[in-house]
Amino acid sequence: MTKSALQIARAAYQPKLPKALKGAVKVQEGEPTQSVADQEAIKALFPNTYGMPLIQFVEGEAVDFPAINVGVILSGGQAPGGHNVISGLFDGIKSLNKDSKLYGFILGPGGLVDHNYMELTSEIIDEYRNTGGFDIIGSGRTKLEAQSQFDKGLEIINQLGIKALVIIGGDDSNTNACVLAEYYAAKNCGVQVIGCPKTIDGDLKNEMIETSFGFDTACKTYAEVIGNIQRDCNSARKYWHFIKLMGRSASHIALECALQVQPNVCIVSEEVEAKEMSLDDVVTYVAQIVADRAAQGNNFGTVLIPEGLIEFIPAMKRLISELNDFLAANASEFALIKKSHQREYIISKLSKENSDIYASLPEGVARQLTLDRDPHGNVQVSLIETEKLLSDMVAVKLAQWKEEGKFVGKFAAQHHFFGYEGRCAAPSNFDADYCYSLGYTASMLIANGKTGYMSSVRNTTAPAEQWIAGGVPITMMMNMERRHGEMKPVIQKALVKLDGAPFKAFAAQRENWAIDTDYLYPGPIQYFGPTEVCDQATKTLQLEQGK
Repeated sequence: MTKSALQIARAAYQPKLPKALKGAVKVQEGEPTQSVADQEAIKALFPNTYGMPLIQFVEGEAVDFPAINVGVILSGGQAPGGHNVISGLFDGIKSLNKDSKLYGFILGPGGLVDHNYMELTSEIIDEYRNTGGFDIIGSGRTKLEAQSQFDKGLEIINQLGIKALVIIGGDDSNTNACVLAEYYAAKNCGVQVIGCPKTIDGDLKNEMIETSFGFDTACKTYAEVIGNIQRDCNSARKYWHFIKLMGRSASHIALECALQVQPNVCIVSEEVEAKEMSLDDVVTYVAQIVADRAAQGNNFGTVLIPEGLIEFIPAMKRLISELNDFLAANASEFALIKKSHQREYIISKLSKENSDIYASLPEGVARQLTLDRDPHGNVQVSLIETEKLLSDMVAVKLAQWKEEGKFVGKFAAQHHFFGYEGRCAAPSNFDADYCYSLGYTASMLIANGKTGYMSSVRNTTAPAEQWIAGGVPITMMMNMERRHGEMKPVIQKALVKLDGAPFKAFAAQRENWAIDTDYLYPGPIQYFGPTEVCDQATKTLQLEQGK
């Protein structure tokens, strides 16, 4: 491939590893675990992989390992650092035995089912070290649910002599990994399955998974662009910028970016839900800040909006829940309704409360709630232009206030949605190191015969040498949730904790940021230079660990 100057320079970067992984390792087992909720249901579904202990790797004595063939899958949306997970996995299995082989399945889990694969050699791996994207083998969103898929995948696994499969993905992808691990264990297939925690949304984390990879780089990428917008905003002084940020199920990205750039407004979906705010409450909150700044002669500002906000407004959440269940149960009938009559059809089928709310929504938003569903049958919230919806409603409210003498300024809005821009950025030093360590840890889990585990690297605000590598049973993170109208086992999403240090730090400053123009301009990710500039973890992680 043709490489930029940065790619050439970054290829020489050697990611840092925890001290315990720099030589031979041994397993230190902790206490048995249980799922975060629905223990009996999860145990019944995963009898062979439930209750396993936490694992930590410590320095051990050298052991001769036989050569092993390993498969790897990139699953779900892209996140910076995926290539380094694969690099770390490759280097790890080669360190155990130089004759070990790594096979990459093309375009996600579908590649396993369709027998579409390639061997990843050192020549290929070296082309992708420290680069963004998932283009080394591509990614996909095929869900592994049916036994026919498991059996088809097992055919190619046996054909290639693969003894372990590493699935790199988010909560749904690692749920797939857990289901697959249980299936292989139940059938005594001799195939291990290991997961790696990926998602820029930041909602795959717990005590053992401090952060999902890609979150650091994505937030720094978004924060750079938001900072640029704020500088422009403070220069022209005539626009309010409504900026929607990726993160459907949690507001981690919006909160982290707010801590990095100090905007005038940042809406946190979890707070909206906890306070049972209506859509009008959210609009009034933003409009009041616009009016207060206008009273000081400042007719400009920035508003950060998490893409999943609509689902967190309690009344909207109830509507979406009923819609998801209704459309899952009546998909065939709904497909036969003429497009021009679908809105009226939905209104006639919902409960009165939800029917009234649905009828009150703008045509475009109502259509998005019913016509476009994701592979899980849920609303595609990212397609709803929440930033435009909010700015339009703020404009209407300000016009009312102007007539009443409550607003004396001007209001003009610009709109932005930052999502794909951050998913394939060249990984920050933190993500380059963290991802490489996750991949290397996965190789050690394989070497020690583990299955149904997720690779875990902790103590990540310390220098990389002091990081703690190990594994967490995937069943430990699971609970039961309604999907397609049925209860399914899934990894529990980690939402913003309103009593957590990151939100408290934000809440303590937001009133000042609302009125004052106190923007921060983080600038681009730095790969070379002093450690305080290049190697910092996210504000979220530092605050969570009291740094």
